[in-house]
Amino acid sequence: MKKCNLLLFALLLSTFTLFSQAKWETLFNGKDLNGWKVLNGTAEYEIKDDAIVGNSKLKTPNTFLVYDKMYSDFILELEFKVDDGLNSGIQFRSNSFKDFKDGRVHGYQCEIDPSPRAWSAGIYDEGRRGWLYPMEKNPKSKTAFKANQWNKVRIEAIGNSLRTWLNGMPCANVLDNMTATGFIALQVHQIEKDEQVGKTVQWRKIRICTQNLDKVKTPYKKEIYQANCIDNTVSDEEKSAGWQLLWDGKTTNGWRGAKLTTFPTGGWKMENGILKVLNSNGGESTNGGDIVSVQKYKNFELSVDFKITDGANSGIKYFVDTELNKGEGSSIGCEFQILDDQKHPDAKLGVKGNRTLGSLYDLIAAPENKIFRKSDFNTARIVVQGNKVQHFLNDKLVVEYERNTQIWQALVNYSKYSVWPNFGNAETGNILLQDHGNEVWFKNIKIKEL
Repeated sequence: MKKCNLLLFALLLSTFTLFSQAKWETLFNGKDLNGWKVLNGTAEYEIKDDAIVGNSKLKTPNTFLVYDKMYSDFILELEFKVDDGLNSGIQFRSNSFKDFKDGRVHGYQCEIDPSPRAWSAGIYDEGRRGWLYPMEKNPKSKTAFKANQWNKVRIEAIGNSLRTWLNGMPCANVLDNMTATGFIALQVHQIEKDEQVGKTVQWRKIRICTQNLDKVKTPYKKEIYQANCIDNTVSDEEKSAGWQLLWDGKTTNGWRGAKLTTFPTGGWKMENGILKVLNSNGGESTNGGDIVSVQKYKNFELSVDFKITDGANSGIKYFVDTELNKGEGSSIGCEFQILDDQKHPDAKLGVKGNRTLGSLYDLIAAPENKIFRKSDFNTARIVVQGNKVQHFLNDKLVVEYERNTQIWQALVNYSKYSVWPNFGNAETGNILLQDHGNEVWFKNIKIKEL
């Protein structure tokens, strides 16, 4: 009797173990494209040496080879190899709807990028928001890609967490809640040059796990930066680092007009989590006027996502003294310039480009080779530690300077700010968003006091 019980226990244990183990599903059998279909473009896919080969083609938009099944939480692994001069990607949690851009494939993409930019395994939001995790957020991972060799990528999409690895190196770490379910797809990117015709990107050993993910997911470590892409929120990781919302995404709490005791009654609009300064034909602080934080700040890191319209001009100011300039025009402070460099005339004024996007307005020019996406949101970041100040645009340092020095004073004396006593040297000041009469959008306004 005891022997039978032991056998029954062993059988139950083995059954439990079998069903509790992670199971991997192969998406490509190495022989044919059963279960896959082409969407959007007309680039061609074929099979060679147990791999799917995508062939670049002129005069066709991005072409996607889509696996005909939807996935929510999963771990995806595969290998890819790409020719120099191409760009490609692996779509996940992606979709194609007739009522969204006439069926254009859109959703998360794990980047394949053999260029010197080296953003492979970054996360891009194809057809929607653009870059969620460019590899400037984790520059160490730029060394993971192996040119002209097979590269192994791992994507873990579990709940709101999206993480990638390339050849075993952690690359992207995104927190996002826009899309919970979608398909897997392989991309042949649109090409524009004759010399790119015939270049290929290849994929093989494609497999996915959707069950018992706790057994195979990578334990979470705070080893790389996490990008919180859930608008106007502060993640647990951000909270632990000291970040807080400067604008809550809904109300005027914490803000007032620069020349008012309350928030302006016009000129600004809060809509769907976006704070908009409205168009008023380019006048400087002539409509709703600038708005400032109620609180003043000394040492801080400020992050603001912004998007411009054609020809727009605006700015983010700091060390603002609202008691200065009670008359016409904007309140006085150091300014991270926001500008359409191609279409606004101010870009060609000032001295050697010191009024262009990302510059310390009228004082220090940002470089011309900036990372900027006019059709998408961009991130301005300002870091102040004592007299040392840095401007970052989309995670790239574009301006660095030190206040309260002879060099600083010489810069000020040669600028439009020379008429303001002790300009830029204040110990504390307000944060300001500028009304320059053009429509500009802001969101994800966060600050961390240092």
